[in-house]
Amino acid sequence: MEPTIVGARLASSVVSPLIKKLFLSDGPGADLVDKPVRVSQLISFRGERRTLSDKDLHKISEELVRRAAHSTGVEELLPNFEKRAVANAVADSLRAMGTLNMDDVQAVNLGHLDLARHLRSLSRTATLGLSSDAVTLHASVMDTACLHILNFFTQRSSFVPRTLLEQSRSIAELTLKIDSLIARAPSPADSPFEDRYAEYIAAKHGKLSIFGLDLSGSPDTWRLDAAYLSLDAAGDATSAVPALLSADHVLAGRNRVLLRGVAGSGKTTLVQWLAVSTAQKTLDEHLLYLYGLVPFVLPLRTLTRGGAALPSPDKFLSAVDCPIASLQPLGWFDRVLRSGRGLILIDGIDEIPEKDRSDARRWLQELISAYPSNRWLVTSRPSAVREHWLSSDGFAELDLAPMSRDNVAEFVKRWHKAAGISDQYADELLRAVRAKKDLGRLATNPLMCGLICALHQDRRGYLPEGRKEIYDAALSMLLFRRDRERGVYKPGSIHISEAHHIQLIQKLAYWMIRNGRSEMYRRDAVKLLGQTLPTMPKVAEQGSAEEIYRHLLIRSGLLREPSTNSMDFIHRTFQDYLGAKAAVEELDFDFLIANAHLDQWEDVIRMAVAHARPTERIRLLTGLIRRDDVSPHNRNRLHLLAAACLEHATELDPEVRAEVQQRAAALIPPRSVDQARALIEVGPVVLDLLPGPRELPPGEAVPLTEEEQAQRRTAQELLADEAYFTVLSATRIATDAAITVLTPYRNHPDLRVRTELARAWSRFDAETFGEEVVAHLNEENLYFPVSNLRELEVLSGFGGRSRIKVSGEFTTADFVNSCRSQRLTHLWLETDMGSSWGWLHHFPNLRSLTIETLAPRVDLRSLAQVISLRTIRVPEGVTITGAELLPPSMKVLQEFLNTV
Repeated sequence: MEPTIVGARLASSVVSPLIKKLFLSDGPGADLVDKPVRVSQLISFRGERRTLSDKDLHKISEELVRRAAHSTGVEELLPNFEKRAVANAVADSLRAMGTLNMDDVQAVNLGHLDLARHLRSLSRTATLGLSSDAVTLHASVMDTACLHILNFFTQRSSFVPRTLLEQSRSIAELTLKIDSLIARAPSPADSPFEDRYAEYIAAKHGKLSIFGLDLSGSPDTWRLDAAYLSLDAAGDATSAVPALLSADHVLAGRNRVLLRGVAGSGKTTLVQWLAVSTAQKTLDEHLLYLYGLVPFVLPLRTLTRGGAALPSPDKFLSAVDCPIASLQPLGWFDRVLRSGRGLILIDGIDEIPEKDRSDARRWLQELISAYPSNRWLVTSRPSAVREHWLSSDGFAELDLAPMSRDNVAEFVKRWHKAAGISDQYADELLRAVRAKKDLGRLATNPLMCGLICALHQDRRGYLPEGRKEIYDAALSMLLFRRDRERGVYKPGSIHISEAHHIQLIQKLAYWMIRNGRSEMYRRDAVKLLGQTLPTMPKVAEQGSAEEIYRHLLIRSGLLREPSTNSMDFIHRTFQDYLGAKAAVEELDFDFLIANAHLDQWEDVIRMAVAHARPTERIRLLTGLIRRDDVSPHNRNRLHLLAAACLEHATELDPEVRAEVQQRAAALIPPRSVDQARALIEVGPVVLDLLPGPRELPPGEAVPLTEEEQAQRRTAQELLADEAYFTVLSATRIATDAAITVLTPYRNHPDLRVRTELARAWSRFDAETFGEEVVAHLNEENLYFPVSNLRELEVLSGFGGRSRIKVSGEFTTADFVNSCRSQRLTHLWLETDMGSSWGWLHHFPNLRSLTIETLAPRVDLRSLAQVISLRTIRVPEGVTITGAELLPPSMKVLQEFLNTV
């Protein structure tokens, strides 16, 4: 039992009225003077003005102990006689206040913990004969009682406010924090299990599989804390979410988030990171919002394995095969979720069949209705759920952004460091990625970056350039070359050729795709292999289906067992790739076309086009664009999917290619978030189809009627929407080729367009994008974001800007030295640059300061010396201190912060 946990359970609404009875009230007859007085003169249970009897003191002590024991569950651990003994001990310790040789000011300076220790030291015999749990309960009740005693002192009318102004604030703030942490403290009865569960979460999810590391003699898994790379998440134009924020922060300040991301973008890795960070309880400052939460990692592919029904909360752990599920205390899940301490991470809506997703949504809605105060993160591929799918349930919707150039560079360097490979090879690979257009277009997510790193090392610098070629090379590396180069094969052991390996594994992949699954039961996998082996006599003679399955699991590098009775692929991408290969070899083109409108089949269709021969590609692509048995929405999706497949159609009839492009072009330019998202999913190939900005022809000299003016305004708004959503599509694709598309929009007058162009800077090369786009943007009402020192230096090279938004890691010295001080009038700080604002006096023309922070409190007092400031903006809900010390010319606003 931890003292802080027991103490935190005593809320101020319970303690304050009881503590107040221990002291005399201010007013006539109290004879109190307006200066610090001895504590012994303030108490109500001794002296001439005594109003509280000894019996009353015991009742207060009993109530404090009873409340603490009941709210924490400790009453089940302590017998009644020992709880009475604890109440007697608390009364003795409180009675010791009558002997204190200090005044109220000194007591406040001492602090509540030292005061509690001092009172306990004056009543050492009070706890003689008590058990360790009882002693702990006594200490905890006294700690919390003393906190409220000091709070009582600071609120007395005779207390000298100026003497201890800061101390008073700290005490009040600490009281609020104690109350806010009540729901985050487990009861002592649950603590041992939660500690063990946290160890399990950290062990299970605290590592990543990293492609190719084992080829260099390193382990094939990587510690999560060393491997994790924080990416960005983006809100759309209609959301109240900042346009770009760290993916770590998606649940900071919001309790429900639907996070979309393409295959390999890092959704599951983010889920692991949040779960492990929460379980380890050693949180960085920016993750403090996770403190005290209990993570539940719920991969939907596991929960629905074999068509199983989605579990109720009491079955969460057993449904994901947690080995300590049976040890959870009775009612534990309910106590956690009712107190709002749950972090529910639901991974992979896209990995269950489309027909089952409405059931999954109802399941989620029922959970939220029963336990609304928890934090919820749901992940999905972008096309799996429609726009605003969960908006009515209070979910913010965000997208994982493609990796920026800096992200790619950081990933490559970390990979080579983990593999023990010289930085020279990392630099060589980065030059290749930036020089080869096709390769750079692929290196946009962690999965592809890991594959490219592994292949670059495995092939001594030779890199394939197309996606299919990279997958082919990766399969060869994982299935065959790894064992050959490590000398795994021994006489008498199973030896399966690379071709047979692929044939067997793609049978498993295609079965999973046809059945809408991302996991399959182990017994089903063995049965399927048993049906296939008679067609492969050279493999069948080496072992039973069970033995062949074990060999594939251990040696292929592609399969894994998330539990003892299930199997899946190390990544869904390989399942789709091999399933597509099987479909093409079995000539299942009609089946592929019939299912192409289902989002689970999109990557399968793309890879099928890559595997198909030229005549087969014609059949597939014409089948996609000529389907007329689907809704208009799905027909548009099929046309864009066909356009996405052109990237993989290395040889294709020109007329078919032209027809595919023509159908896709009819959906361009985009005019909504949904249409922009659909184009983003198509990928870099769509950049060739995006148009430049359009303008209305000049109006005639004759005056327009009101109706004509309204029509013209509507037309202008539509063109502005087209421009914005076109820019949004190109910036989210974010390859170097996108700069060519974006450059014509740099002079666009619409603030949304200019803001999106400015925000996209960090996704491109700082100098190139800065010179081509940023330097030309109209400055009016536009904040220019800088995420690193190089961008700030480039911006200063353009003469600086009047409005700057700081979103990266900066020291105040770096910012002061690199920013054009005379130009700056509006500064937006989205990053922590310290609690003292004196450095801002270097900017003599600064008029507006926006402080966007996740911290609960902002101290503004040091802004008094920044005499040029007129407006200070801080987020809603943040506690402001020091504002009363600012001059009247400075106006402090608390509001929702939105750039546009």
